[in-house]
Amino acid sequence: MITDSRVLVLNQNYEPLSVCSARRALIMQLLGKVEIVETYDGIRVHSIYSSMALPSIVKLGAYVRVPFKKVLLSRKNIIKRDHHVCQYCRDSKGPMTVDHIVPKSFGGKDTWENMVCACEKCNNKKGNRSPERAEMKLLRIPKRPSHITFIQSFIGISDKRWRPYLFLD
Repeated sequence: MITDSRVLVLNQNYEPLSVCSARRALIMQLLGKVEIVETYDGIRVHSIYSSMALPSIVKLGAYVRVPFKKVLLSRKNIIKRDHHVCQYCRDSKGPMTVDHIVPKSFGGKDTWENMVCACEKCNNKKGNRSPERAEMKLLRIPKRPSHITFIQSFIGISDKRWRPYLFLD
């Protein structure tokens, strides 16, 4: 359905805030809370009395002070951050698990910097050891994704017009 399309929501200063459905963006426009910045080419939503362009990007009419947004630490988000690729062997096929670089039994914590995506084979091979003791090397050092990185990589870019607002051009 057209109104299920995704819309990038910008703060009044054009800072990316979130992504919402086109239906929600249209309702916010009708209530006067947002203005349309970009629309999907030639696609219109019709009602009995009017027709409106389908928004791709909207900007809030009033500045919203947003506290620092943290991306929720979860198994699903760790796997998304690592693009469903094992951080030890580069395998991207089959089921993935989450591995603690420093095992919990040695004081490792549940943090973005201590957890990586791993295939079952590598996770079993590493076991309850550090990568060095297991003679395994990480592809890259894990880090916490930013809010904008989350939108860029995890949610995805539905429309090429989003790229400049997500600092990709």
